[in-house]
Amino acid sequence: MSGEFVTAVSDTDFEKEVLQSEQPVLVDFWAAWCGPCRALAPVVDEVASQYNGRLKVMKMDVDANTATPMRYGVRGIPALLLFKGGKVADQLVGYHPKDAIDKTISKVIV
Repeated sequence: MSGEFVTAVSDTDFEKEVLQSEQPVLVDFWAAWCGPCRALAPVVDEVASQYNGRLKVMKMDVDANTATPMRYGVRGIPALLLFKGGKVADQLVGYHPKDAIDKTISKVIV
């Protein structure tokens, strides 16, 4: 499902792992049946390894966890939501190349 620097997150531990995190957190909302999600997975793994120590990268399966995607208005997947200080700082919906994701992350990581 994910690389060594990517952690799964659920509705249950979202508050603790994402909203209360000291570091910015990139959450990849995905589903096993979603082709673009599978295409984006290696890019997310690459981002996680590149920003390891400065950014937490987590994945949430939208089929297994419905409350959090609903709370943040996630209607299309893949959706990357970048959280900083417990709030959504930015988001990307659909497949995006790594440089677009890097640009988004660079806005919140100094």
